[in-house]
Amino acid sequence: MSHHNLFLSHSWKYSDAYDGLVTLLNNREDRDFTYSNYSVPKDDPIHNAANNLLLKAAIRAQMVRCSKIIILAGVYATYSKWINIEIQLAKEMGKKIIAVQPWGAEKTSTVVKNNADRVITWNSRSLVNAIKEL
Repeated sequence: MSHHNLFLSHSWKYSDAYDGLVTLLNNREDRDFTYSNYSVPKDDPIHNAANNLLLKAAIRAQMVRCSKIIILAGVYATYSKWINIEIQLAKEMGKKIIAVQPWGAEKTSTVVKNNADRVITWNSRSLVNAIKEL
C-alpha cells in the first residue's frame, strides 16, 4: 500500500476544476494507492488570513507535509499570483510538481508546465502513476 500526502493547488475562483481533480483521485482504479489532501479548499479559514504574508505562511505549512504538489494547468494559472507563489514554495522545498492539463482545455499554462516535473492529461491512471513514479 502506498500512501501519499498531496497538496492540490488551484484557483479558488475555479473550484469546479478542483472538485474534478479530487474526483479523479477518488475514482482511481489502483486500490493500493491512498492519499491525504493538504490543499486549501475554498471554504478553508486560511482565506481569512490578515495579510498575504500570513496566507503564504499558511500555504507553506500545508505544503511542508506533502511530497507532491499537483497544479491544475488551466490558462488562468498563468495569471494567478497565488499559484505562482505555490510554485515558488514547492521549488524552495524541493517538492515534485505534477501539472494536470484540464479536460478539453485548448489553452494551458506554460508557466505551470515549464515548472512541472511531470505534465499529464486529465486521467485518473495518469495522475496516480505520476504520483507514484516521482
